[in-house]
Amino acid sequence: MKRSPVTNKKLGFNTKAVRSGTFRSKAGEHSEALFLTSSFIFESSQQASDRFDGADNGMVYSRFTNPSVQMFEERLAALEDGESCLATASGMSAILSLCLTFLKSGDEILTTYSLFGATIQLFENILKKFGVSIKYVSLIELEEWKIEITNNTKLIYLESPSNPLNQVVDLTELAKLAKKKRIISVVDNCLCSPALQKPLHHGVDLVLHSATKFIDGQGRVMAGAIIGKKNLIEKIKNVTRTSGPALAPFNAWVLYKSLETLSIRMNAQSKSAKQIAEWLEKHPKISRVFYPELKTNCQFEIAMRQQSKGGAIVSFELFDLFPETKNLTAWKVIDKTKIFSKSGNLGDTRSIITHPSSTTHSRISKYFRKKSGITHLLVRLSIGLEDVNDLINDLNEALS
Repeated sequence: MKRSPVTNKKLGFNTKAVRSGTFRSKAGEHSEALFLTSSFIFESSQQASDRFDGADNGMVYSRFTNPSVQMFEERLAALEDGESCLATASGMSAILSLCLTFLKSGDEILTTYSLFGATIQLFENILKKFGVSIKYVSLIELEEWKIEITNNTKLIYLESPSNPLNQVVDLTELAKLAKKKRIISVVDNCLCSPALQKPLHHGVDLVLHSATKFIDGQGRVMAGAIIGKKNLIEKIKNVTRTSGPALAPFNAWVLYKSLETLSIRMNAQSKSAKQIAEWLEKHPKISRVFYPELKTNCQFEIAMRQQSKGGAIVSFELFDLFPETKNLTAWKVIDKTKIFSKSGNLGDTRSIITHPSSTTHSRISKYFRKKSGITHLLVRLSIGLEDVNDLINDLNEALS
């Protein structure tokens, strides 16, 4: 197999998105091939032995690696400007693989209340059973991060921007703190993708993705990914090789092709999202809008130092029109939309409207919902590629 000659060159983002990571077989295909195979043939017993013990880095078994998966990993690593990447079957399996690699009983994760609901469930309901301690701080307060670090802290884990409130933290300062204390720092970059933000540039050790979201961008497949220094990624690969959360070759091929349009999609969706956020700010039935690129956002300067744009997620809080019936105010607005899809997903070319309190964050405790700012009046929008005026009209009719 022949590797793309542009893989290791310092090229622009869009060039790397189209050209990096490509393997070509002897057939000389132009569009990248899909390798639907569970295993691979060895030329000799010696080669088989060499591949299994690592002396030969060729293909062994698709639970370990696969040409389609490897192409996706190399392209995503190139876009994040990371040395190496590991792809997994889902974003949650990427988080679990990370924890299995770097944590043991007695260790501690220092994290934030501003997390995706399933991540909190993983930390609280699964990791704690194995003696791992979880400590939570405010995402936006650096002083809290400094105060709460202990000798047992092995991982600093966060989302920036966070889901669904778009909160951010100063990544450079947090990365400095982690390095000073010799703690591995991990940033979930799902809401921005490398098209809008590159945490590794700020000194963060590892970047994590639910590639199911904006990286796929069209709501088709599930996947996760972790990017960073090769020595750290190899440690995670040693765990996943045995534990088996492998990304399917077909899903990898879909994602690999999706990366070609990532920048175009993210920039277009961000432009529409900003316009919608500015419109929502002026609406009389909206009490608050959560969007990084709004100048009224107290974190605007930090966000714009780290992100090229605000992203495609806009959340807003309604004035409570039906205080006697929980959820009714938000549900009435959501149910009256006609263009927005009512779904728990995000990152699609089709715009989505979600009520986090009763869906994506419904299984976490009231305590965590309160600490993370998830109220029954909060609505999350994932802005797609529809005409922005149609989306605004749809929201306007629903709010009326």
